[in-house]
Amino acid sequence: MRKRLGAILALLLLVAACGVTRGDDGEGLHRIRMMVPNSPGGGYDLTARTAVKVMEDKDITGRVEVFNVIGAGGTVAMARLMNESGNDDLMMMMGLGVVGAGYTNGSKARVSNATPLAKMVEEPEGILVPADSPFKTVDDLVRAWRANPSSVSIGGGSSPGGPDHLFPMETAEAVGIDPTKVNYISYDGGGDLLTALLGNKIAAGTSGLGEYVDQIEAGQVRVLAVSGSERVADVDAPTLREAGIDLEFTNWRGVLAPPGLSDAARDEMVAALTELHGTDEWREALSKNGWTDAFETGEPFAQFLREQDQRVESTLTELGLV
Repeated sequence: MRKRLGAILALLLLVAACGVTRGDDGEGLHRIRMMVPNSPGGGYDLTARTAVKVMEDKDITGRVEVFNVIGAGGTVAMARLMNESGNDDLMMMMGLGVVGAGYTNGSKARVSNATPLAKMVEEPEGILVPADSPFKTVDDLVRAWRANPSSVSIGGGSSPGGPDHLFPMETAEAVGIDPTKVNYISYDGGGDLLTALLGNKIAAGTSGLGEYVDQIEAGQVRVLAVSGSERVADVDAPTLREAGIDLEFTNWRGVLAPPGLSDAARDEMVAALTELHGTDEWREALSKNGWTDAFETGEPFAQFLREQDQRVESTLTELGLV
């Protein structure tokens, strides 16, 4: 009987061992957490949760905890990341908005001082209006804007320095409007911006389109123009250049880790994101959300972050915001 029980136990242990995945054993990214520097439902949140689901479903990692740290346009989350030096169980989804918020909120934390992992996507901004807006084209909006800049309120789901703020400022400059005269109203993420749009509290909104796919398809929100080099699939709107405005603007999102990581820990995280990038599921997510593949790791991404710091600081200085 003892021999028989021993054989059964050995067999059970063998079966259990065969069923172990990378996410369940003591090796690999089995305790990883993904921090999101804005509220649930925003662009960072959507990108982070999409990436995490693919990594979990494809057994690239174990179960990943996604958690939101809200405050000061991402500055609070950025400060937390920098204070977690050497923590190899933490990633943060971030992007252009976090870069700008650091400057406008007087933070010393810079994205270029964290550990760069991967730039994931780029996304054009859109100029959005409610379905019943009197502005039928972007030309209609620009004419009213030029006539009285302060009377045309432009809302965005990011704080000053974020993409939803920088885009209308650069658009204003491109059409001959003093950016300092723009009546920009900041909302806490895409959800609040949508409420303002549908409630006709603002004349237009600027945002990435991935957050409004359902509202655009339902006809609740119209897109007057998109800011990328090409039109967005399934969105009936010209690019700014097609509309006669000489501007191209894209938002981007990437993943950072705390400073002070070992090379081995950094390389393991980069390898996981690289494997994610190669999946069919990720390519499907890119198409569904209107994201452009912008995958980049290593020194190219590190150099990109340094350039973004310089670009945003220069723009905000011209606007008198830093």
